[in-house]
Amino acid sequence: MSTHKPSHSEEEYIVKQEALARHKAAVEKAHKMAAAEREARKKEHYMKFPKCGFDLEAVLYRGVTIDKCYHCNGTWLDAGELETLAGHGGDILSKVAALFKR
Repeated sequence: MSTHKPSHSEEEYIVKQEALARHKAAVEKAHKMAAAEREARKKEHYMKFPKCGFDLEAVLYRGVTIDKCYHCNGTWLDAGELETLAGHGGDILSKVAALFKR
């Protein structure tokens, strides 16, 4: 029995495929939800940090408005903000951001 350790590019491919599958499932679930239920959930969770549930505050950081939780010190980035902060260079943050791009 041979064990094959995936290469870095294979691992990236797997992570991207898993992210795409999870996104597709979330979109399908949202489409199935009634509009009123979606709106109620949005109001309930708007500007709340998912980890601790405390309020998020909008903060300008390097020209990008990010959401910060001062309770647990967490940071929430909206779609595209990680890429904007990472820039287009070859640093590790750019590589991490690329894993979650659709």
